[in-house]
Amino acid sequence: MQAWRSPTNFDKMQDMTIETLHLVAVEDGRLDRTLARLHAAISRARFQRLIATGQVRVEGRIVDDPGFKVRSGQHMTVDVPEAESAAPAAEHIPLDILFEDRHLIVLNKPAGLVVHPAAGHATGTLVNALLAHCGEELSGIGGVKRPGIVHRLDKDTSGILVVAKTDEAHKGLSQQFAAHGRDGRLERAYLAFVWDVPERKSGTIVTGIGRSTANRQKMAVSRRDDAREAITHYKVLESFRDACSLVECRLETGRTHQIRVHMAHTGHPLLGDATYGGGFKSAATRLSPAAQAVLNTLKRQALHAYVLAFEHPVTGQPMRFETSLPENLSQLHQELRLSSGVGHSP
Repeated sequence: MQAWRSPTNFDKMQDMTIETLHLVAVEDGRLDRTLARLHAAISRARFQRLIATGQVRVEGRIVDDPGFKVRSGQHMTVDVPEAESAAPAAEHIPLDILFEDRHLIVLNKPAGLVVHPAAGHATGTLVNALLAHCGEELSGIGGVKRPGIVHRLDKDTSGILVVAKTDEAHKGLSQQFAAHGRDGRLERAYLAFVWDVPERKSGTIVTGIGRSTANRQKMAVSRRDDAREAITHYKVLESFRDACSLVECRLETGRTHQIRVHMAHTGHPLLGDATYGGGFKSAATRLSPAAQAVLNTLKRQALHAYVLAFEHPVTGQPMRFETSLPENLSQLHQELRLSSGVGHSP
């Protein structure tokens, strides 16, 4: 790839609001990595796009190769255009906000709300709601005024989500989620109602997870080369007439449908999970009539992300959030406890 080129592409930017950064390399290294280290408020991915579009100069000359080797002491200038408006439309959708500052927002997502626009869900998503709620507070993620989604919950899973409002916060949170909590900063815990009672009251499930070869809409435990390692730690909190259990699941990795796939793999799929627990429909007859009635109205997997802890990506402050079960799962919990002779749930 050609490293140096003329600045003619900057002509089209003359009507844009541009912030110019002046930086000096403190060590030898790749251009994109050097810039990201010197200016933490902008992600490396965005610097790569700025480099590719001719908005970075080294010693006065434009460089369009992110891998270009800069030397210690070299001067670099970066023209950072104002963030563009996001493509999804802003929609006023009620949000259950647990915490918010200028860098991030933590919220309790209800079941049924899709996180990001996709095929079949172009509107009515969490991103649409955040665009309306955050408005001009979004400083730009990757050059676009949009919320930074660093992790997701399935449409029919409820619970806590953190979303970045700035590029700096997006970069810091992404690093924590990429480390999967192994550096001690991130904690994720879920409450799951599963069929039957696991023989071992606690344990760790370690498998590969990949796209199912039989149904591309599903994930599956896999040993293929393209499968990704998935680690789930579980603990049985309660059991109900040997028909089902309440299990706490803590993630060490964050694969698509990980808890649902892992619990089904162990023979204990989630209640209400039509995708991975279809073979347990008849198991509902083991529940009390009241519990069956609640389960029939659930219309989703019985899974709730109830704990999320992380380090604030800008201030470094430890943050921890915990939510109780939503109303429908709380009602299911109560009926299961009553049928087991435990009494009312807390």
